[in-house]
Amino acid sequence: MSILKKALCAGAVACTLAVASAPAMAEYPEKPVEFVVPWPPGDLEDVLTRMIAEEFQSEYGVAAAVVNKPGGGGGPFPGAVEVANAKPDGYTVGSFIIAIPVIGPNIGIPELAPNPFEPLGNFLTYPFVIVAGKDAPYDDVDGLAAHAKENDVALGHFGAPLIPTKVTFALAKKKGFEFASEAAFDALDCNTLASGDVDVMNTTLQLVLPCKDDIKILASVGAERIAITPDVPTVEELEPELKVALWNGLFVHKDVPQEARDKIIAVAKKVMASDKAKKLAEDTGALIYWQDAEAAAKQIESDIEAVGVLNKVLE
Repeated sequence: MSILKKALCAGAVACTLAVASAPAMAEYPEKPVEFVVPWPPGDLEDVLTRMIAEEFQSEYGVAAAVVNKPGGGGGPFPGAVEVANAKPDGYTVGSFIIAIPVIGPNIGIPELAPNPFEPLGNFLTYPFVIVAGKDAPYDDVDGLAAHAKENDVALGHFGAPLIPTKVTFALAKKKGFEFASEAAFDALDCNTLASGDVDVMNTTLQLVLPCKDDIKILASVGAERIAITPDVPTVEELEPELKVALWNGLFVHKDVPQEARDKIIAVAKKVMASDKAKKLAEDTGALIYWQDAEAAAKQIESDIEAVGVLNKVLE
């Protein structure tokens, strides 16, 4: 055998041995998956994300759980930072509101600028409302405006940079008044109003459903009236310039492999089409659906423009 043939043969044997001894790439998922909700438990994004986690565990046979990481007055951004800093392998998934990709890159948080996330898809449009206590001396936004021009009114919100807060401030400006004080909370529910911590708050309808008959819903934030509060006008009806929808979706770091994305998406789509999700939508007035990654990315682009309009109103 020639020297050349011997070299080629030796090389082939070495390559074969190397391939045989190399560890096989594990199929995703092979270990527990965390779905990070940057809010306390109990709201609709939390409920639906838990449904996704349960189905993921059932479908793929690995542990999957929701991890709640409220921001302590910082809104959803601290939780989003943790997802951004996690290894981009598909084992940490963010369940995020519109503010993460739309507002996050512009508020001075290095981990969120430029936007490190890509959407897997959106699944929820919130029934978001502006509410007051039952004893408030006004029944609608015009009444609130008249009252606030003569009296101090305290506003509760989830964070000053967030879109519902911007919408509320912009609506007040359009109506010719300002809130005397405002503060951010991790949760804005029946107890927040009952305690007297705030006079008015913007929150999700889910958090005040238990006391819906004991509060006044002044307006809803979104393009359509909420099915279970059909007599309550939208902010857009009151001020057409303030047009914005509030949604929640699943996001991963931009470097997460497509295989992992596809498996997460398959489960999320199945959950949103389930009878349980349909019943939840019926009971809460939420819009529950699956909007794919491409459509979600276009939605984000549109929302960035809408927030630009809001910011001009607030200048």
